[in-house]
Amino acid sequence: MEIEVAGEATPDGWTAARALLMAHPGLLRDDAELMQALAVKAANIVEFGPAALARLEAARARETTARQEIEALARANFHAQSQTHALIIDLLASRNNADLARRVQQAAEERFGLAAGSIAVEGPGRTPAGWRPLPCGMIDLLLGDGVARMGPTIAAEDLFGDLAEDVNSMALVRLSVWSPLRQGVLAFGSRERDGFTRDMGAELVAFLARVVERTAERWPPLS
Repeated sequence: MEIEVAGEATPDGWTAARALLMAHPGLLRDDAELMQALAVKAANIVEFGPAALARLEAARARETTARQEIEALARANFHAQSQTHALIIDLLASRNNADLARRVQQAAEERFGLAAGSIAVEGPGRTPAGWRPLPCGMIDLLLGDGVARMGPTIAAEDLFGDLAEDVNSMALVRLSVWSPLRQGVLAFGSRERDGFTRDMGAELVAFLARVVERTAERWPPLS
């Protein structure tokens, strides 16, 4: 006996077969050959196989992208740390304060691909050759009560001189040098507006600032 359903003849045994599949759906899902045949040959059957494969492929693509982003970030962090450690050794080899400032600028350009790097110090008192002179109180205006500032440019000409026009974001870290104590700042400038942003950590730059402080202590400027 055949039953007419939606203009098509339903074969004998379909009701029993349907009841069997409803009772044991795993029999259908676990039969890869049958699933493939259903997906290809029956337009009115949901294509379980290809749909599942598509979901798996999408999940794999998301996982791959996330992993690649994490790996890229790890490589960038490792590179920054390696360059920072190499710079520390280079700074410790400075012969005087002028050479220290030159090495900071050179490292900014060659090691980190930045537009500028400088050391600035407030008066009164002599400013070492190669360092940028700042009026008393300017460090507090730049940094407030904080130790570091990452983000948009501020007082770029005072900090970087002729290189200021190339600086679109900066990293600043407070320095305290010599006796009597004088306030200063270690500054790095990037050409990119997002080269340094407010949400960036300042740990590596702050560590460099401590190295600059200790190194500069060798040569306190004469009054």
